[in-house]
Amino acid sequence: MDLWELENAIYDEGYSLLCGVDEAGRGPLAGPVYAAAVILPRGLVIDGLNDSKKLSEKKREALFAPICASALSYGIARAEVEEIEERNILNATYLAMSRAIAKLEPPPSLALIDGNRSAGIAFPNRTVVKGDAKCADIAAASVLAKVSRDRFMLEMAEKYPEYGFEAHKGYGTAAHYTALREFGPSPIHRLSFLKKMH
Repeated sequence: MDLWELENAIYDEGYSLLCGVDEAGRGPLAGPVYAAAVILPRGLVIDGLNDSKKLSEKKREALFAPICASALSYGIARAEVEEIEERNILNATYLAMSRAIAKLEPPPSLALIDGNRSAGIAFPNRTVVKGDAKCADIAAASVLAKVSRDRFMLEMAEKYPEYGFEAHKGYGTAAHYTALREFGPSPIHRLSFLKKMH
């Protein structure tokens, strides 16, 4: 699969600069949702770049610096737990994505958003289903968002060691639920996500 095929076709429609946008952390019970926006030089191939979900943690970490170094521009942003609780996770995701796009300089002419919904993004965009496996820019954004969120959750693991965040990064594993039953939620837990807990 050529990660530039789709983007080249969109560039050929007359767009001057495309960015890819992806998020990390919509599903976890704890921590912020992260998003990244990346503009790679058109046609640039980064060895090993793929959808972050298909890469090991070690591989994602190894790609982080090369992506940042070779991107024309990149932005990493997040929406906090309070914003997730206030607005719901979908709207908080749009908020994080919009913040990431806003950091890009020069601004892109079109943002390619991973997924099938982008109603809350006030920037010219197009959604690409499974975009992190189809577009180089989105794949790069998926790595930056995931690594940034994982690094944050490792910091939180030191602050709240009883939850084992270093292992599950806030996702709802059996060990995480056990810790929640024993210790109750921490300040970075999304209380609305815990309602279904039994």
